[in-house]
Amino acid sequence: MNTVKDLIRPAGRALSLLMVAGLLAGCMTPTPYAPRTEGQQTGYTDRALTQTRYRVTFTGNSVTPRETVENYLLLRAAEVTRAAGYSAFMFDTRNTSANQTYDAVPYGPPGPYGGFRPGFGGWGGWGGWGGWGYPYDPAVDVIVRTNYEAYAEIVLLKPDQAARETRAINAADVIAHIGPDAVPAKPNRT
Repeated sequence: MNTVKDLIRPAGRALSLLMVAGLLAGCMTPTPYAPRTEGQQTGYTDRALTQTRYRVTFTGNSVTPRETVENYLLLRAAEVTRAAGYSAFMFDTRNTSANQTYDAVPYGPPGPYGGFRPGFGGWGGWGGWGGWGYPYDPAVDVIVRTNYEAYAEIVLLKPDQAARETRAINAADVIAHIGPDAVPAKPNRT
């Protein structure tokens, strides 16, 4: 027979999962606009392929929206263009991919009989750690996290080339429009 204490456990489990998710979400902030350093998985990279062709990437974390990742890629392409002494560029190739990771978060410790949690429903029954009373109810929550990575190869253009190319993007305009919205990395305090 289920007691009041057994009926409260599912609510307690849900509350504890909600608190853990809130704490994790509170710790996460969108990826700042900064270079990717060794050992990091987020930020921008760029590499010269030829004198007028560069590969540029920006990878965000799981709380960085796709639009922000793509804007930061565009901003980095404009900065690379200006640093190389050019005023315009165009995309030769460009793509954004979504990368997903999966984490299984257990509801709680196993019952006193190993994986079996006594209660209405047998395996993980009502009042146990295993769910709402269905014998096939999993004893874990699966959390899916998605982060985006934008990739492009850009071609730097001289002013006469930019005037003839309909796909040309003015680097100064991009920096003026997107640059102020870029969240810079916080300085390290040592």
